[in-house]
Amino acid sequence: MTKSSRKLAIAIALILTVSGCAVKPKELSDADNLAFGSDKLSRADANQQPISGSVDLYEAMARALKYNLDVQVEVMEAALRLRDINLANYATLPDLVASSGYAGRNDADDTTPSTRDPDILTSDLTFSWNILDFGLSYVRAQQAADRALIQVEAKRKIVNRVIEDVRTAYWRAVSYDRLVNRMRGLEGRVQQALRETRSLSASGDTSPLIALTYERELIEVKREIESLENELSLAKSQLAALMNVRPGTPFNLVAPKRGNIKLNLPNDPGQLYLVAAANRPEMREVNYEIRVNDKEVQAALLQLLPSFNLYAGLNYDSNEFIAQNEWVSYGAKVSWNLLKLMSMPAVKARSQASEEVLDKRALSVAMAVMTQVNISRVRHAHLRKSYGTAAALSNVQHRILKQVRAETQADKTSQQLLIREEMNTLLADAKADMVYADLQNAYANVYASLGINPFPVGIDLTQPVDVVARQLRDMWTERGNAPKLQVASAE
Repeated sequence: MTKSSRKLAIAIALILTVSGCAVKPKELSDADNLAFGSDKLSRADANQQPISGSVDLYEAMARALKYNLDVQVEVMEAALRLRDINLANYATLPDLVASSGYAGRNDADDTTPSTRDPDILTSDLTFSWNILDFGLSYVRAQQAADRALIQVEAKRKIVNRVIEDVRTAYWRAVSYDRLVNRMRGLEGRVQQALRETRSLSASGDTSPLIALTYERELIEVKREIESLENELSLAKSQLAALMNVRPGTPFNLVAPKRGNIKLNLPNDPGQLYLVAAANRPEMREVNYEIRVNDKEVQAALLQLLPSFNLYAGLNYDSNEFIAQNEWVSYGAKVSWNLLKLMSMPAVKARSQASEEVLDKRALSVAMAVMTQVNISRVRHAHLRKSYGTAAALSNVQHRILKQVRAETQADKTSQQLLIREEMNTLLADAKADMVYADLQNAYANVYASLGINPFPVGIDLTQPVDVVARQLRDMWTERGNAPKLQVASAE
């Protein structure tokens, strides 16, 4: 076998070997899954400032903003879109390509004149700039920038939702902490009262109908309390999840006084609709999508233009049979795909259809925004009235309980009646707390419907929790006194 034949055989064998390396699915092993899961569990709440002392509403908000993983995912998605802009900007740069190569041939007949060496090395460094590619890359970079801004608006939506959920969970958890000891204390007494009632009915000391009616009342109130307890008991776990606190971690909550939640907003719906239309993330997203679509039309028009390419390069060739082994090359080239012109009507039609869809979507979002602003204000007003009624009922029930206790101490009424009124009082307090938690949620929802950020502009989430909490407290206090209805920043 000749030397050239051996080279050919080696090359063919190498190609066959590489092509034979077929990829087959390989499942993760149990050890891989265990290691992956263990790593994620250990890191889910790592590098967080530990809770010290009781947590108030604004610390809960601060922890949600700093550590909530849903929020962090959206923040990182926005940062990723910014990286896309950087990559798109690099695409606008000219090309500077360095290349080198080797070319060999089999042994030539010594009797035949040759114009090249059997082994040649070549290299070149070429600078080229395509004006059409530059224009297209610039348009794509602008689209990438708009998509990054769309992601920022998506982050704002998530943050608003998380802050609303924090408010509701916090106040329900506070209510549970406030009522849980009373619930536990009544459980044993209720069971004792039910046994005594059944005993009296069985002995004939009281009317069976009266005993059964009283037993039914106790069971109905007990059932309502258990339902509310179940709902309230989950609130602290929900709040822990929103703050990204590991389940089962003990922490206490500050139990602030319940104040009157009043909106200091203009009564002019038109002004509020305008604020919402300018601030809501959904409206801004559609507006950015319209800009992206407009730039797509620009890109399509650019692709119809002739391509003009400039190039210049340094070249080297090791062939000893040429006069110059090093030289400079330069030139220009124009090309035009004439068949692209045929697609122009379809491009325009598609762009027009997309523009009409986006316009209709914007109108749909605008109507939805107006409806949500209106509903949020109506809901807030309704819950304010409901809370007033619930608070009044709780107040009356406490007065009734006070009277029954006095009569029980004077042996004018039974322990069963006292227990029933204690349960009714507990139920009234729990319902009032539930309505107040919903009122707090409605209060935040009004501002969310207007698209107003639930955090100060320029807030630095790298600061300690107490600093962020103080800034949130100042902002919400000012908002409760005299809110500023201005266009929200996208930060």
